[in-house]
Amino acid sequence: MKHSKKYLQARAKVEPRRYQLREAVELVREIRYAKFDETVEVAMRLGVDPRHADQMVRGTVVLPHGTGKSKRVLVVAAGEQAKEAQEAGADYVMGEEVVEKIQGGWLDFEAMVATPDMMRHLSKLGKILGPRGLMPNPKTGTVTTEVSKAVREIKAGKVEFRVDKTAIVHAPVGKVSFSADALEENARSLILAVLRAKPSAAKGKYVQSAYLSSTMGPGVALDITPLEAK
Repeated sequence: MKHSKKYLQARAKVEPRRYQLREAVELVREIRYAKFDETVEVAMRLGVDPRHADQMVRGTVVLPHGTGKSKRVLVVAAGEQAKEAQEAGADYVMGEEVVEKIQGGWLDFEAMVATPDMMRHLSKLGKILGPRGLMPNPKTGTVTTEVSKAVREIKAGKVEFRVDKTAIVHAPVGKVSFSADALEENARSLILAVLRAKPSAAKGKYVQSAYLSSTMGPGVALDITPLEAK
């Protein structure tokens, strides 16, 4: 893969070692070069085999400083809970008619919350929503009777993470325009949440490697030993 001159200049400033989290945050902010406000992301390679259900890693974390981007939230509910969702700031509130709308190609939302009674209708959408990570799930708090709480948390910067088939978890922790303090706190919250989500079936070293990077920038290797000690 051919990299741009600016990328290579940025990469030249990254030493071949593992950085403490604060150092890494400051370096990622220093070597940014894109003209837009890039997203900063943490990627962690885990010592699990995601093909086994008992080694699946998934969860959510509310980042203390948000992600810098408010997600468009769709709530599927009826009656009083639909009203609650609207009051909590949901972008779209629908009932079972949403099934036909999504089957017709509408996907103008980034998070979906549903009440348990609506899940029987949504089961028809598994093939559309599943691969996009949009299917509501009780484990991540998106199948719930407390719809207003779920909407507020997503709007406040709740991030969902799950290990992919290559055993990597990656999730956004803010924007390069955030202060170093905010990025460090957000990244720490995410890393600790992934550490807490370690499945009991995982054997050997759980976190094989961890990196911090911006959308266009090179990855900076992290030393997360101090966090693992917690």
